[in-house]
Amino acid sequence: MPFLFVKILLFISISLGLPTLAFAAKSHAPIDLTTSPVGYLALGLFILAYAFVMTEEFTHLRKSKPVILAAGLIWLIISLATPANQAEFMEAALRHNILEYAELMLFLLVAMTYINTMEERLVFEALRSWLVRKGFTYRQLFWITGTLAFLISPVADNLTTALLMCAVVLAVGADSPKFVSLACINIVVAANAGGAFSPFGDITTLMVWQKGIVDFFTFFSLFIPSVVNFIIPAGLMHFAVPQVSPHPSNEVVKMKQGAKHIMVLFFLTICTAVSFHNFLHLPPMLGMMTGLSYLQFFGFYLKKQAHAHHASANHLTHNHHNDEEVGEIVAFDVFRKISRAEWDTLLFFYGVVVCVGGLGFIGYLAVASEVMYAQWGPTFANTMVGVISAIVDNIPVMFAVLTMQPEMSEGQWLLVTLTAGVGGSLLSIGSAAGVALMGQAKGKYTFFSHLKWTPAIALGYAASILVHMWINSSRF
Repeated sequence: MPFLFVKILLFISISLGLPTLAFAAKSHAPIDLTTSPVGYLALGLFILAYAFVMTEEFTHLRKSKPVILAAGLIWLIISLATPANQAEFMEAALRHNILEYAELMLFLLVAMTYINTMEERLVFEALRSWLVRKGFTYRQLFWITGTLAFLISPVADNLTTALLMCAVVLAVGADSPKFVSLACINIVVAANAGGAFSPFGDITTLMVWQKGIVDFFTFFSLFIPSVVNFIIPAGLMHFAVPQVSPHPSNEVVKMKQGAKHIMVLFFLTICTAVSFHNFLHLPPMLGMMTGLSYLQFFGFYLKKQAHAHHASANHLTHNHHNDEEVGEIVAFDVFRKISRAEWDTLLFFYGVVVCVGGLGFIGYLAVASEVMYAQWGPTFANTMVGVISAIVDNIPVMFAVLTMQPEMSEGQWLLVTLTAGVGGSLLSIGSAAGVALMGQAKGKYTFFSHLKWTPAIALGYAASILVHMWINSSRF
């Protein structure tokens, strides 16, 4: 690994810290272990773990494994180095981190369950087959898939959105590797941009909303900057897309019974979460878990309906997954959809939160906060957050910024939300969407094919920041 890259990793790792908890700091002085062997060892463990995360594509070691191990080891050495009179303070800090993780994990778990259920009901497959049947040109498909990725990702996560649109691109672009490459780049940029203006579009925006720093509807002031971030690179790539038509397909996919009802229930679940947070001052997680019960009751209804149909038709069949299918009535078990959630992502998030919490307890936050927000200034610091998130996953970067709690205007908080969301588009490895598409379109969409268009994406990144600072100037 080049020395410069090691320095970048070291600085980022130092930046990933948590503040001393306010409620505990009243009775305890902060523990400073930043220059001790314990601090250096913890930092080394985190750097090593994250090196494995960044090489997941080559090692095929799931990213959750190294960070979970590092989390346990970091807090182990902290415990051994903490004086007896600070043990209670240490325990409180760790419990606080776990509580924050639990709230976000439960929120994401419900969202993933709904997405998996809609996938099982063939909602996304029906959309894909419809697009393939229409016989659009490559340029039209380039813009349609990009626009749909931008519009779907604010509700579904950007990873699911990118995979869906990539399936469309691969289905119609089998004879044009150039089209597949350009369309995948466009999808990654669009999915990340679309997720930046919605509290549900990305884990980073969700964290900002749940912290109560930015109101739910305030996020939508980032809509125009996000559009700019998507449109500029797409406009520059437009002329490189082949202007020919692929062979149309006659494939027809029909959604299973209940698909439209589940989409409505997902919308009601989002409304419940927003209402709980905005009007009742309850955690959004509680609203999402309440919304999960909507899906559970609907699943129970479908199961009863399937049994009733069986009783009248006197016939019942079981597929390989033990789902009950009677004509078009297919019952489903919500718990099976929960089991199909992206557990590696959820566990990776746990490892990151606990690792970062340990580094913060050691005391690295003060150094990073002083450098980034006192010496650099918030605008430059928040712009660099996006650049850093192209190298390192934006979850730990954003979590670090949130827990630093720098004194910033609402406009600056929106700026860091924007940059953390779209900065990952600068490199193919900078976001989950990019990494996933490199696997799905292997050999056609690669790190270097994306890198070729990084200058155009960087132009959109810079333009989106300037547009945000212009149209939202009253918030600064």
